[in-house]
Amino acid sequence: MRLRDLLLLPSLFCPLLCLSAQTPSSVAESHEIFTIDAKSAATPFPHFWEQTFGSGRAILSLRESYRDDLRTVKAATNFQSVRFHGIFMDEVGLYDPGRKTQDPGLAAQAANDASIYNFSYIDQIYDGLLANHVRPYVELSFMPKKLASDPNALHAFWYKQNVSPPASYEAWDAMIRAFAAHLVQRYGIDEVATWRFEVWNEPNIDFWVGKPKQSTYFELYDHTARAIKSVSPRLQVGGPSTAQAAWVTPFLAHCKQANVPVDFVSTHVYANDKAEDVFGTHEQIPRDEMVYRSVKKVHDEIAASPYPQLPLIFSEYNASYANEPNVTDSPYMGPWLANNIRLCDGLTESMAYWDFSDVFEEQGVVRTPFYGGFGLIAADDIPKATLNIFTLLHKLGDRRIAVDSTSALATVTPNSLTLALWNYAPPTGTGAKYAMPTGPAGPDKVFDIDIKNVPPASTVEIWRVDDNHSNVLKAFDAMGRPPGDLTQEQIKQLRAAGAMSPPEHLQLRGGKLHLTVPAHGLALVVIVKQ
Repeated sequence: MRLRDLLLLPSLFCPLLCLSAQTPSSVAESHEIFTIDAKSAATPFPHFWEQTFGSGRAILSLRESYRDDLRTVKAATNFQSVRFHGIFMDEVGLYDPGRKTQDPGLAAQAANDASIYNFSYIDQIYDGLLANHVRPYVELSFMPKKLASDPNALHAFWYKQNVSPPASYEAWDAMIRAFAAHLVQRYGIDEVATWRFEVWNEPNIDFWVGKPKQSTYFELYDHTARAIKSVSPRLQVGGPSTAQAAWVTPFLAHCKQANVPVDFVSTHVYANDKAEDVFGTHEQIPRDEMVYRSVKKVHDEIAASPYPQLPLIFSEYNASYANEPNVTDSPYMGPWLANNIRLCDGLTESMAYWDFSDVFEEQGVVRTPFYGGFGLIAADDIPKATLNIFTLLHKLGDRRIAVDSTSALATVTPNSLTLALWNYAPPTGTGAKYAMPTGPAGPDKVFDIDIKNVPPASTVEIWRVDDNHSNVLKAFDAMGRPPGDLTQEQIKQLRAAGAMSPPEHLQLRGGKLHLTVPAHGLALVVIVKQ
């Protein structure tokens, strides 16, 4: 604990006292001075960033490690739904016409149960989510091989999903109707009507090989949406679930022209997507702006469409679409995420962080716990800085008050004022190869805050995630970043190192708060009214 981080000044302007709390490294510090009035007008602040999370493909949800991580993230964020790929993949076993069985040494023969559909694993998958108070956000993908128009249209992911259109839309429609009807029969229409059914995943890139991409996806959407609604008009269906915030305007125009049901708009963006792909420009958009600008773009496209009131869901986003250990494994994510929340508030109903756990196999079986995975929890149930970041941001209240700062959020409840303060700096490295930090990622940021209309003796609780707090990566680096399997003792040490650092407690005096946040640092300040 550094004294200068906790110093509470009797006066906002006290140069000598401030100087005594500085170190020589603070010469290049940036300084923010602003006022927060706890009784100023507040606006609703729904926690849109923690309602839905992405995850590895559907079949992984049957693993106990997946469910352990699900429970951990549920406890940290109280998230409501999870989205994954592949509920129709052959490994889940839904679609299997002409099923045969074969014993060793014998010829194959027709199975005793010749049903086209088998809901056994689907039931186990969704039962497991619901038992943990998490609903499915149902991505309708990928193509069962016996229904694929091109059995060889396999994606590059390790699990080789089929990404072709159906060979028969009659068979596809029947499967969608049977799937939706089974869910309604098993869980009840009142429950399933709260789920969202999203047609496919990122059809504008290599997850769809229909030609031309857009028109063949629209055909898939039309059939799927109508089949879903034929089961019950209360079921919610939407799309286009595109990468790079694409196709929203033509998708909604098509839905209007073809009179196709649409209940929500979904799309994706990653902070390292290129401006050429998202905006058709040659700008160099930094990571801390790309997500916001994409959300704003799609928000405005919906407002200008025939359906201006449709909910917008960014059903995938993150700071990187690739495995970059200096990004998604590191405390960098704290300022990045907090700033996106600040900017995107009011523009979208939900943003689904991709994803909640590194029980994940798109690039193959995980070989090391810190490879730049997208999850909040690394392999072997080791908490990353991102789990602690989401835990801190969950502490924000549900009413936001204005702050004259680009590095702060302020929320109120009847009993508290909660602040998120951060110090954004670019990641210390990019790409798949980890760059060991050689020093701070940038200068410290000093906050001098005049807090009005809170009791003078209010208690202050400060939680931190930065290079030296709540950051397992520091311990992993100190181990020499051991490759491959870890020992049980190493796992135990890393789990302990990844736990949330205990909060600092102090007393507010004269309504003045002086706080230093290092580069890549996020501080969560809870002022409890006494």
